[in-house]
Amino acid sequence: MAVMHSAPQTPPAARLDERLQPEQGATRMEAPPSAGRNPRSDSLRDRAARGTLINGAFTVSIGILGLLKGFILARFLSRADYGIWGILVISLGTLLWLKQVGIGDKYVQQDELDQELAFQKAFTLELAFTTVCVLLVMAIIPVLAVGYNLPQLIAPGLVIALSLLVSVLQAPLWVYYRRMQFGRQRALAAVDPVVGFIVSVALAAAGAGYWAFVGGLAAGVCAASAVAIWRSPFKLRLRYEPGTLRSYSAFSGPLFVAGVASFVGVWAAVIAAKLDLGVAAVGVITLAATITAFTDRVDEFVTGALYPAICAVKDRTGLMYESLVKSNRLALMWAVPFGVAITIFGADLIRFGIGERWRSALTVLQVYGITAAINHIGFNWTAYFRARGKTRPIAVANLAATAVFLAAGIPLLLVMGLPGFALGIALQTVAAVGLRAFYLQKMFPGFDFLRHAARSFLPTAPAAAAVLMMRGLEPRSRTLGLALTELVVYVVVTAVATWYLDSGLLREAAGYMRRPRGMS
Repeated sequence: MAVMHSAPQTPPAARLDERLQPEQGATRMEAPPSAGRNPRSDSLRDRAARGTLINGAFTVSIGILGLLKGFILARFLSRADYGIWGILVISLGTLLWLKQVGIGDKYVQQDELDQELAFQKAFTLELAFTTVCVLLVMAIIPVLAVGYNLPQLIAPGLVIALSLLVSVLQAPLWVYYRRMQFGRQRALAAVDPVVGFIVSVALAAAGAGYWAFVGGLAAGVCAASAVAIWRSPFKLRLRYEPGTLRSYSAFSGPLFVAGVASFVGVWAAVIAAKLDLGVAAVGVITLAATITAFTDRVDEFVTGALYPAICAVKDRTGLMYESLVKSNRLALMWAVPFGVAITIFGADLIRFGIGERWRSALTVLQVYGITAAINHIGFNWTAYFRARGKTRPIAVANLAATAVFLAAGIPLLLVMGLPGFALGIALQTVAAVGLRAFYLQKMFPGFDFLRHAARSFLPTAPAAAAVLMMRGLEPRSRTLGLALTELVVYVVVTAVATWYLDSGLLREAAGYMRRPRGMS
């Protein structure tokens, strides 16, 4: 939920369906069978840049699809329906974090001669951990139903648990990722959100309530798993050798701790919100997290495209530093404007879009918008530490961010309600970003985090100022036409300012896209 929106990991309230996807780890590149050459003979810079841009452009479309789904379902569903889904996605979604222990990451880091065997061993471990997680989910569902006094949680909870088990069959996507066959990987991964969108909207229009979320999730996972099996480069077999678990545990242990921290923080938040404010408040927070999570979608895939190249040059600090700065600048070109726009146009979104019944979500939505923008400064820092096998800082950062929310966010929620919750999220973001800056400057001593942060907001500042000036001159009666005019001005000014400040980087990125490369 919102708690982890500002932590270094993916917000559970935003996309439970994405947590049912296989882990997107990466490492040294393996030549695609169709490539006919060792990818190390290609320019890593070109391949990483093209992969980043291709994945970014591809997943912007998927991100927009998810954003539209959130808006459409908000139109059909009540706040209570959103609240039921929020409880499920937060309670069960955080449990799924416990299985995010980096098995996919570790798989693509290895350099075994028999890659099919390596994949099958990783798949076996993934299935084992997921089975344990599913049993835990199935055991906790009745407890949730009793604790929240919501017996309607049981049936959809069981569907989610079974969907989690089915999602293990998407593990073949790891292989395409390791080979840096980004186009093929993303095409296969797109099956889930596309099918989920169609089914969710159809169910919502038919009056299915919160089952629109659950049915879309299950349909997407099943379709994507079937396609992954069909296109799997290796056979899905159970294989295990002595020492496999030990080699994975050293890497995955801190990631497990990070998941536990997220689990505790999110559960504390949703329980407090539900008991103190009611299930509708959980729905408000869930909607805010869903909308602002759009900023996370492309960033995750940008990092994913870059990560194999990072691992391939993990001992070359200069190249790693260059990739960190340039990839982050490219992502911030849209993440900051989007997050700030949510803050500026949040009231218009409610009035002219999703409906006045969501008015109580305004403060949370506005705070989420600006914190989402801030949280993207150095967003991909964990990739560089995972590439070097240093996962402990990730656990420390998550533990600290969770501690800040528990110490400040929960009391503020109980005293001030939803505005207090939003303030707690802001404080958590400050803690998370501060630790991120500390660890990045330890790895890259020349990295000026504050300067990097200030530069990322420069193109958006004149756009925001222009909109605020227009509002000072407009009549009191606000119309949809005025809101759309301001939005157009905001986008145009941001685009012009971005080109003025970063035209060199944009030209470089466009140049990578024009160069022919054998990336399938």
